[in-house]
Amino acid sequence: MQLRLPPIVVFLIFAVFMFMLARFLPFGEFDFFGRMGLMYIVWGLAVVLVLLALIKFKRAKTTVDPTRPSNASSLVISGIYSYTRNPMYLAMLLVLIGFGLKLGNAFNTMTAAGFVYYMNHFQIKPEEEALTERFGKNYKLYCKAVRRWF
Repeated sequence: MQLRLPPIVVFLIFAVFMFMLARFLPFGEFDFFGRMGLMYIVWGLAVVLVLLALIKFKRAKTTVDPTRPSNASSLVISGIYSYTRNPMYLAMLLVLIGFGLKLGNAFNTMTAAGFVYYMNHFQIKPEEEALTERFGKNYKLYCKAVRRWF
């Protein structure tokens, strides 16, 4: 699998872009009652997703390295993975959405959508190809049963 950047680097690039957008774009600011509370809820959900995903991977004794999905020793499809195939990427998206809420700029939603687009095309699709090669029919059935994001 040929990855240009590790997912955490992609996440950080998008977060920096969101910060710059909110800081220097002279319009698009928003605020509403409960915005900061919603931010904490979204971030809390992200933490729960990551922890549940990491626990499942640790119990399965398989790699969490997204740059080498072909090294996976087992297919993890239960727990949080029965609801989303990519809970760690979903958690990154939730952190970006929460960050957008903190920054209070409506254009950050487009940045979060850009993150989803990038991850789908340059990270998730290559991962899916590698996992299909590794686990074959079982992975294809899993992909049919569980959505990519949520």
